[in-house]
Amino acid sequence: MKFRPLHDRVLVRRLESEEKSAGGIIIPDTAKEKPSEGVIVATGSGTKAEDGSIVPLDLKAGDSVLFGKWGGTEVSINGEELLIMKESDILGVIEKSKPAPKAKAPVKAKAKKAPAKKKK
Repeated sequence: MKFRPLHDRVLVRRLESEEKSAGGIIIPDTAKEKPSEGVIVATGSGTKAEDGSIVPLDLKAGDSVLFGKWGGTEVSINGEELLIMKESDILGVIEKSKPAPKAKAPVKAKAKKAPAKKKK
């Protein structure tokens, strides 16, 4: 089955939650928090303006997004658990940034040796 959201709605696939805590403890499924991060699977055509024109959405399929814990409606499509939510329920897009180039280590100036004192 193929699904296309209507108007200003988006279809989101939640990212998988961590299996282990930072300390290495395995977290059972019943204790896991639902992640509030996901990837846009599909988007609607946009919202209708007062003049009847369609205002396209800012989101597109493939965008990584952050949303509220309780946002959206859970649905099962082709056996996959997804969320349908309005674009306004999305808090922001997570942009993958390129790692900053590593700075070169500063060149250390060699210390000049003081001239040796002559013994008298």
